[in-house]
Amino acid sequence: MPRGSSLTSRFCTVLFSAVLVAVVIPCPSACAQIFVTPIPNAPFSAVVNIEKTEIRNDGLVLRYYSTREVARDTRGRIHNEMRSFVPASTDQTPPLLRVHLYDPQTRTSTEINVRERTYWTRTMNHPPSTEPPTIRFAAPDGNAPPSEFTNQEDLGIQEIAGVPAHGMRQSQTVKDEKTGKEIVITDEEWYSQELRVNVMMKNSDPRKGTTTVTLSQVNQSEPDPGYFEIPEGFTRPEAQAAAKKAK
Repeated sequence: MPRGSSLTSRFCTVLFSAVLVAVVIPCPSACAQIFVTPIPNAPFSAVVNIEKTEIRNDGLVLRYYSTREVARDTRGRIHNEMRSFVPASTDQTPPLLRVHLYDPQTRTSTEINVRERTYWTRTMNHPPSTEPPTIRFAAPDGNAPPSEFTNQEDLGIQEIAGVPAHGMRQSQTVKDEKTGKEIVITDEEWYSQELRVNVMMKNSDPRKGTTTVTLSQVNQSEPDPGYFEIPEGFTRPEAQAAAKKAK
């Protein structure tokens, strides 16, 4: 049975707030994400802040932001939100769209649709990686070596979000098809061995814009168990459809 009543009120509040937002920019699939590794005995919760600039064909630069909560408990269960982008010039709270839950002990993956108040689950065939994907292996098959045209730079170790993080930057010089000039595209990520997640990622392409993802408000105590439960009152889509049909 769906549980998690401690989060139901929060979801409902966010859902109500979403109705009030006039302009919402959905997060494209290519936008950077914090991959929360489902490992045990390393609990934490944090807020992910995303700043994005988009360069239009006419040269106008648009700025957006989004934020989301992530968490992992001692069992390795993860909670990862997806919110819309909103214009950086507003003080709107980015509406919560979906929540992904994963339990590594049962390999159960749950997707929660906040707006529809529905959820669906599936059992994964194999467990996800215990390390986040790296910028070195961005090819579709995940096994491609770095391009010979890519320069890799070790940025050393510095503290980010209150934990030591090791930084790597890759840059690639390409020719802009519009101007014929050379431009440099960079990807940067900072990995925390303590949290086993990337605490900062940045992609910069002078033709398209910049996306910066940063972890903040890190708390390494045990998160609220409600983070990993289906909110009360949420149903499977087929059950919701059947209920509407019965009316």
